[in-house]
Order: sequence, then structure tokens, then C-alpha cells
Amino acid sequence: MTTRRGFLGGMAAAGGVATVAGAAAPVRDPAMIVSTWDFGAAANAAAFAKLKAGGSLIDAVEAGGMVPEADPTNHSVGYGGYPDRDGHVTLDAVIMDDRGGVGAVAALEDTVHAISVARAVMEKTPHTFIVGEGATRFARDQGFPKVDLLTPEAEKAWRDWLKTAQYKPEANIENRRMPRGGALDHDTIGLLARDASGRMAGACTTSGMAFKMRGRVGDSPQVGSGLYVEAGVGGATSTGLGEEVTRIAGTARVVASMRAGLSPQAACEEVVRHIARLRGDAIKGVQVGFLALSPQGEVGAFCLLPGFTYAVTDMAGRTVVKKGASLFAA
Repeated sequence: MTTRRGFLGGMAAAGGVATVAGAAAPVRDPAMIVSTWDFGAAANAAAFAKLKAGGSLIDAVEAGGMVPEADPTNHSVGYGGYPDRDGHVTLDAVIMDDRGGVGAVAALEDTVHAISVARAVMEKTPHTFIVGEGATRFARDQGFPKVDLLTPEAEKAWRDWLKTAQYKPEANIENRRMPRGGALDHDTIGLLARDASGRMAGACTTSGMAFKMRGRVGDSPQVGSGLYVEAGVGGATSTGLGEEVTRIAGTARVVASMRAGLSPQAACEEVVRHIARLRGDAIKGVQVGFLALSPQGEVGAFCLLPGFTYAVTDMAGRTVVKKGASLFAA
């Protein structure tokens, strides 16, 4: 790790150029499923169980995403998610396989499992992305029940926030389950899965930034920002403040770097360093991180600030929660 001032000073002295070694180390315990944050462990377990029962990769990542979506104590995903500034809980999600199959929804309301609606978009429509009222109507048409997503706990946090109405993203709040006055959740769960042949799929689902402007959509449901998967190359998902990921199409950049020969770890490091060079002091105190998986099961993870965690499940079903390396010190 380095300090922000030291990093930015070094970039200026070097003409803004950073190099990252791309040599891939042997994969001793190849990963089968990876996901963002501590709560990804439960999502991985559901995804692994689905695969073990004979489900497809899409079945698996959908099952994984459904776990935090249904957890009312998780205020950054699904039921129990913090609302926008007007008190509406809106959900964003995307699901993708490695052959270009894509479905996504944004600003979806009154529906617990946004990831399942995204899958329905992929499999039952000629489109890849449906938003707002149209997404909610589509969910009803597909038989998804109408559910009030605003829990008493989330409503209390929103009403407390209204007293100051301050927008200030707080890094790594994703792993804190109780409301914090004035704090903004701004996260998601992203999952990547592979099978023994190297085929891959991914999912990403979120309730977005807490107390956001109505209609705001972050990186999570956008292919190439919150999630990207490519056959024979690998996949990547992102976490943290979505606006910073969207500016650079972050996960598409990670996968492009892997296609060019970088390891998943080196590719994640490259994109985080690029954000730091590009944005400078504008990202002070902001968390952004990336998680990547190769078809061979090699994992990469890197973030701006300490605190990002991710869950890794191997081919035997063993899960370990790890800390991602960071560019800057605390």
C-alpha cells in the first residue's frame, strides 16, 4: 500500500504512467465461485448447492444473488435496502453468461428478487435492459409478487437521514448491518462462477446508493461496469461507489486487460490505479474495488482503500473470506 499523496506524486513524476506485472502464478486451489463482501459467503453456498444439484451456471449465480436480496438486515441489496431520497426502495440487477447472454433491470420497485427479473429479461424478451415502471410492470406480468421493500428499520434510517439530508458516501459500510445516522450505503453483491470446463457466468444485484436521487442508476446493472464475462477470458465484478466505476467501464477494462495477458490480480490493480490517476483528489475517502475470476479458477481482487472483503469457494465447496489488497493505506 501507499499513501495517496505519494501515489499521485509518483504518477506526476513518471508522466502518469504505471506498469503492472502480468505474470500469472499457478492456481493451487482453483476457485469455482467468488463474490464481494463477507455476506458473499452465504451467496456462494447457495450457488454451490445449485451447481451440485445439477443446475446451470446461470441457475447458480441467480441462486446466490437471491440470498442477500431476501435478507432484511442487508441494507445495500434487495428487501430491506435503504430507499432513495423520496422513500422509494429501487433495485438494479444484471445477469450474464460468457456467450453474450444478458438481462438487466434498473429502478425496479416492489419486487424482492431483481436478479430473477433480470434473468427473465434475458430469457423471455428480445431486450437486454428494462428500467423503471416498465421493469416493474414486466415483473408483475411474469408473476413476481408485489412486495413492499421498505422495512421499518430502513424507513427509520431514511427518516433519520432526512434531518440532515447529507450526501457523503462512507467507505466499506457494506459490511455494517445496523443503520448509521447520515451514512450512505452504496454497494451491491457481485458473483462470478465457473465450471470444470471453464465456462462462466456472473450476477450483480443491489438497492444502490442509500438516499440517492430518484432515478439514479449506478454501475451494478450496466454490462461492462458492474459486471462483465467473456468466454475463454474471464469475468469481473465491481463494488463501491458506482459512479467511479461507470466513468471508465471498469469491469470491461479488467476483462480486456485479462484478454491482453494480465492475470486477474494484475488486471484489477491496473484499473484501480487508472481510477486513482484519472480522478485524483475527487476520490478522497471513496471506496472502489474489483474482483475477477479466470476460466482456470485464478482470482484477483484490488481496491482503493482497505476494508474490501470477498468470498472464495473452491471446487470442493470450501469457502474462505479474504481481504482485498488496497492501493492506499487507511
